[in-house]
Amino acid sequence: STAMVNFYLQECGVKSVLLPALEFMRTDKNAEPDPVYIKDKLRAQLDLYPDTEIYITQGFICRNAYGEIDNLQRGGSDYTASLIGAAVNASEIQIWTDIDGMHNNDPRIVDKTAPVRQLHFEEAAELAYFGAKILHPTCIQPAKYANIPVRLLNTMDPEAPGTLISNDTEKGKIKAVAAKDNITAIKIKSSRMLLAHGFLRKVFEIFESYQTSIDMICTSEVGVSVTIDNTKHLNEILDDLKKYGTVTVDKEMCIICVVGDLEWENVGFEAKALDAMRDIPVRMISFGGSNYNISFLIRECDKKVALQSLSDMLFNGK
Repeated sequence: STAMVNFYLQECGVKSVLLPALEFMRTDKNAEPDPVYIKDKLRAQLDLYPDTEIYITQGFICRNAYGEIDNLQRGGSDYTASLIGAAVNASEIQIWTDIDGMHNNDPRIVDKTAPVRQLHFEEAAELAYFGAKILHPTCIQPAKYANIPVRLLNTMDPEAPGTLISNDTEKGKIKAVAAKDNITAIKIKSSRMLLAHGFLRKVFEIFESYQTSIDMICTSEVGVSVTIDNTKHLNEILDDLKKYGTVTVDKEMCIICVVGDLEWENVGFEAKALDAMRDIPVRMISFGGSNYNISFLIRECDKKVALQSLSDMLFNGK
């Protein structure tokens, strides 16, 4: 398809060149993009065509450290665009989708959502991780590290401003709400062990041994609660955790994430979010691990009501 686009542009009189991604896009032995290799090889390719107006290449595909044809594993063509933008020190990276940027809530569930015009990279990453499908959580990392803004635009409405993602923060503003389904909550209660040296390390090592990431964590004097979204090894994890205390499990849970300028000095924002959730049973709350989010763990069956209530309270002035 890239060859067809290139031929079409040339027929239209555009000076375009097709740069095969396999000539410059590579991952290292850890299956992570190799930025030095990408930058050097891409620069060599670009230098071959100094008078070109448009360069076309493929997304997602690459070679691995052994020269074999492979892929970037995650993020798709958006990840490729971010890597290329960082490699050439672009002034802006544009990602074209079928909606007008990121919205302040899920338009499939909530009434009266609106596009978010500006996001910090951390805010965008939080929203992507916790359910905003327009963007993969890791695909904008190369742009963030290179301090290159990313703009999300709409192919159906090219004149729309979309969403600009950069290292700038809009102070004192809540930006959006997102939800992540299929969450399992695990509580380990052990008055004998929790205060003992190394207890939390032992708990985390169990999850690490089964390559299972933790989304949220809350601790008290007698217990620790965590959430996971990968239940492939749930039974084995539970068996190992039972060595250290009483274990209870809650399935079919959902994480609701409120994203914005949530530094702890900004009095009142967390109170508004809590007020919006006043009629909804909350299993866990996570606040303070990031300057950009507060997260609630609720039942999946309460998700729609929670998202609408947060929108009404935070964005619609109800």
